[in-house]
Amino acid sequence: MLIIETNLYVSVANNSYSYVPLGEPCEFKLKMPSEKARVFEHLFQQINSIEFHNAVRAHIPYLQYHMDESNHEIDYRIMKIYALIHEFGDEETKKFVEQLPYFNN
Repeated sequence: MLIIETNLYVSVANNSYSYVPLGEPCEFKLKMPSEKARVFEHLFQQINSIEFHNAVRAHIPYLQYHMDESNHEIDYRIMKIYALIHEFGDEETKKFVEQLPYFNN
C-alpha cells in the first residue's frame, strides 16, 4: 500500500485545517499521511457541534455551566487533536505539546 504524505496546516484556535497555507493563521504545520488528515475534520466538527449544544444550554438558567458533561467532551477532543499534532509535528512542535498541562494525563 502506497502511503502519500502531505503537509497539513492546523489552527486549533480556529478549529480548522488546510492542505495549503491560506490567509488564516495556523499554529502548526504537520507532515502526515493524507488519509489521517481527515481525523482533524471529524474532531473539529464534533467540537463545533458540542459548542452549539453548549450555546443552547447556556440559556437554561438552572443548569450550571461548570457541571456540564459536554465541557469535558470538548476537552477530550482537544487532547486528541494535540496528540495528533504531537505525533506528526516536528521536534519544536513536540516540545511545545509536551509542555501542555494535560499532555501526561
